[in-house]
Amino acid sequence: MDKILKVGVVGVGYLGRFHAQKYKQLPDCELVGVVDANPDRAKEIGEELSVPWFSDYKMLLDQVDAVSIVVPTVAHYSVAKDFLERGIHVLLEKPFTATLDEAHALYDLANTSKLCLQIGHLERFNVVFTEFQQHVQHPQFIENIRISPFPKRSTDVDVILDVMIHDIDLVLAMVGEYPCDVEATGVSILTNSVDLANARLKFPGGCLAVLTASRVSDKAERKMRIFQKGLYLSLDYGTGQARKLQVTPSENLKPEDLKPETFQLEKGDALMTEIQSFLYALRHKVPPKVSALDGLQAMKVAWDIRNRIRL
Repeated sequence: MDKILKVGVVGVGYLGRFHAQKYKQLPDCELVGVVDANPDRAKEIGEELSVPWFSDYKMLLDQVDAVSIVVPTVAHYSVAKDFLERGIHVLLEKPFTATLDEAHALYDLANTSKLCLQIGHLERFNVVFTEFQQHVQHPQFIENIRISPFPKRSTDVDVILDVMIHDIDLVLAMVGEYPCDVEATGVSILTNSVDLANARLKFPGGCLAVLTASRVSDKAERKMRIFQKGLYLSLDYGTGQARKLQVTPSENLKPEDLKPETFQLEKGDALMTEIQSFLYALRHKVPPKVSALDGLQAMKVAWDIRNRIRL
């Protein structure tokens, strides 16, 4: 696929605007239009980027080769389905869909149509993850914490699908297995759904992952700690800082032998990297880095967690 790819963005709220800006900056694609259900917002972003704007996404169906869909989760299925049925490749923001049945249906549709359906798990493109994932071989214990103040944007799903889904995807990518057992607790604080949740995922190979997610905090924190034989990693996805302690296991280790290294990585532009990865998959006809199957697996774990929490 050597031609200039024609792309569009459906939903140009807070995050969708950034999608549109990234496409506009890339020389190997043409942003042919932006869409938002709020015509004032569509016009604002269209004029900002000097591209056509629409309030009905169906106006893009005959104009694009690929599209980013950044609409509320409840609309993911219907919007993505229309584009996939028209033979258009899709980068769909996380979480995959509002229900498991919808996720399965889109997964099947993309496979049958041989289309690229990439799920927007942005942390997979965070330089901290990409730099240190290679060091993880057989993790034995993983601890994740992801907390933040209540979001200013609209929240149409609980904290598991809104926040914890990031770490579910990261853990599945690190471990390379699907959990064999799930335990979870959660509470409602500010909304009628779960706002704070804790989950324990046990894997067939022996790894245990503990995940905490909250949208009721006075600060933002996105950290992962990974333990495996002879290795400890502490990754901070927010600051770009990492600590690594690697030793040869021995009964004769002394405290002075434990000298962790500290790394400060440039944050980079994870969204630009994600979009470039999406376009690369289209051009080279290879699976996307975060496939529909990845998104479906993360959704299945998220649903397992939700089913174990009774408010």
